[in-house]
Amino acid sequence: ILRRCATMRSRHSASLIPVLASALLCLAACDTRPTAQVQVGQHAHTFERGQSRLNYLLFLPEGYGQDPDERWPLLLFLHGIAQRGDSLDELELLKADGPPLVVEGQPDLPFIVLSPQCPPNSYWEPELDQVDALLDEMLSNYAVDPDRVYLTGLSMGGFGAWHYGLRDPGRFAALVPIAGGHQLGSDAVPADICDLQDTPTWAFHGVLDDVVPAWQSGVLVDALRACPADIRLTLYAEADHDDAWKRAYDDPALYEWLLAQRLGP
Repeated sequence: ILRRCATMRSRHSASLIPVLASALLCLAACDTRPTAQVQVGQHAHTFERGQSRLNYLLFLPEGYGQDPDERWPLLLFLHGIAQRGDSLDELELLKADGPPLVVEGQPDLPFIVLSPQCPPNSYWEPELDQVDALLDEMLSNYAVDPDRVYLTGLSMGGFGAWHYGLRDPGRFAALVPIAGGHQLGSDAVPADICDLQDTPTWAFHGVLDDVVPAWQSGVLVDALRACPADIRLTLYAEADHDDAWKRAYDDPALYEWLLAQRLGP
């Protein structure tokens, strides 16, 4: 291709207009930038960066790609501790809970849903660099609305959502941590908690949770309200650890609220 481009330029060197035309043809012919393959539904993928690898599920809703100008909201989901794994087959574990389960039954959910899988024997905090790079790739290669990127997580992923939100408070249009907190068993509040005061946040927890007590969400919500911040807390009186996220993710009001949130004016 390069030899052909050079030949085309030499043939028309005496005329400016043909040179410009051939240059444009060369640019088109030599453009080797990758384009994301459009495959609606939820599918398994692998993201590699250097020596690191991260498996993930990606859901593209029905209608994705039909309008080349349409940009879609993206929901980034961080799973709980029982769904960790390091093979594409183990990504099936993610479909047990949360948005990966929801989209299996609702292929028209109007979100791109990105669900990375935390490696075994790790937690979300040390994996956030890799998750961040994966999210950047999604923004570059898919039709994502950068003003409508949302972060949610349950249990271990709820802790991860709080940490990721605080790490980059201007990155997400909304935050939805479920059955999480900042530090398991501690009522300490991060000193930079007010960095989240401009990020709309809706936390969920079950009052009967005996794995991550509900006060773990409460102390963070109280601290944010003192900032003050736009924050909601839903406590399910009859819910235990698992019930909290089942109820939250099954509620259409959550998705309506998310779609109403966006970065910027």
